[in-house]
Amino acid sequence: MIRCRSCLQPFDISSFSYRCPSCGGLYGFPEGLVYSPAKLQPELPGIWPYKTSFCLPAGAPVVTLGEGNTPLVWTEISGIKVGLKLESLNPTGSFKDRGTAVMVSWLMAGGIDSAVEDSSGNAGASFAAYASRAGIQGRVFIPSSASGPKRFQIESYGQEVIPVPGPRSAAARAVLEEVNRGGIYASHAYLPQGTAGIATIAYELLDQLGEPPGTILMPVGHGSLLLGISLGFEALLASREIERLPKLVGIQAAACDPLYRAFSAGASSPLPVPEGKTLAEGVAIADPFHGEYVLAAVRRSGGLILSVGEDQIRRGQAELARKGFHVELTSALVWGGLEQLDETLPEPIVAIITGHGLKNS
Repeated sequence: MIRCRSCLQPFDISSFSYRCPSCGGLYGFPEGLVYSPAKLQPELPGIWPYKTSFCLPAGAPVVTLGEGNTPLVWTEISGIKVGLKLESLNPTGSFKDRGTAVMVSWLMAGGIDSAVEDSSGNAGASFAAYASRAGIQGRVFIPSSASGPKRFQIESYGQEVIPVPGPRSAAARAVLEEVNRGGIYASHAYLPQGTAGIATIAYELLDQLGEPPGTILMPVGHGSLLLGISLGFEALLASREIERLPKLVGIQAAACDPLYRAFSAGASSPLPVPEGKTLAEGVAIADPFHGEYVLAAVRRSGGLILSVGEDQIRRGQAELARKGFHVELTSALVWGGLEQLDETLPEPIVAIITGHGLKNS
């Protein structure tokens, strides 16, 4: 069940508040997700065979564009055999589709016909596509500096785009002004609904490998990807489908790396950093809302948080392209992470390719 992490009040679908109205806390899944092989529904498309693990309200519809079931393709990087989980092949070109499908199902279950979101690109494109699929009118607040292809993609779905001058945080402030005027905030950053959809990456990896990965690398901004994967594997562990958790390795851009600094310092919450400009615009988050939970999940798994410079990001994108994988610059963080990987981390090693390179073209 979705509850406030501070006071444990259940999420109220009738108000769809992005923060707990009682204490201002953030919502999450304090009790975790429940994974039951006996309740799988293989007749449903995409991620939806796992519907019963999503904690959806009664009567919530299946909303799908065919997300999920992404391939795991093996290659070698810096002498390391690694499986690339190609989330770039989801319908809008990023892993966000898994979470958005579940979020939009929640919106429809609540009878909501309009909502707002803010995004540097991928989440906005995903929200716009699935909102259009469901007949929901959306407004997406984006930094005016967001890459042209991402902005064009959002607009192409017929949803309204609101460019906001300034850094990524300016778009976040602008959308909150809209919410304060009564808008419903379908936030991929604040709200946890989507992480239940992202958890399906864990279920798929277990099916593809026949065992949990030893190590999983992924870009981290707010941390919804890492939290979702962590939720999925912890649900598998609780149901005794697996006997160990994979080590989670989050990777940040050095220009904006509050989680890396906190992890390195042994801190439990993100450390303040300037909102530096980076090629990896998808993770340019100076104040990750769920940062303490990301840090805790990484430490529970015995994993790491790493930081990658701009030259490594650009080189990583080029090197992956030479192997046949055209990835967005944010996804290229995994290359720099693999170059730093501690040789003691266990195999099999998987890296999440979060978005398609056409988004940066």
